[in-house]
Amino acid sequence: MIRITIACPEAHIGDANHLAMVLGEGPAEALTYGTPTWQDGDGNLYAVASLPVSPEWLAAAQGPLDRPAWDTEPYEVNMAGAERAQARVLLYDPGDDPEAPAPVPQADPDTILTLPGDPLAVLAAAGLTRIPDE
Repeated sequence: MIRITIACPEAHIGDANHLAMVLGEGPAEALTYGTPTWQDGDGNLYAVASLPVSPEWLAAAQGPLDRPAWDTEPYEVNMAGAERAQARVLLYDPGDDPEAPAPVPQADPDTILTLPGDPLAVLAAAGLTRIPDE
């Protein structure tokens, strides 16, 4: 298992939650991305999720999507939305050299950024900061 942290731009939360349902275990995955609590330097907002995933999950996230077996009529999963979200996913790969990893991509309001590693460290490296509680 590897821990990944996913930064989802506010505009894509709905579609990303449908993708989470396709890749996850059931309808509760529709709550994966909630209120945006992170922002980039331009003030764009992001919802963040961090979870352990298997190599099989990573492969499924990159392959053709199938409607989950649990999703029967009336359907809960919007497959078109899940596919739109999947098209926006950038799976960051630091490479094989721990001494010289590839640069972490910066958060972008058009990209659902998936980062392996320590959640707080990778979010900071991607240019995201937590929105202070009021």
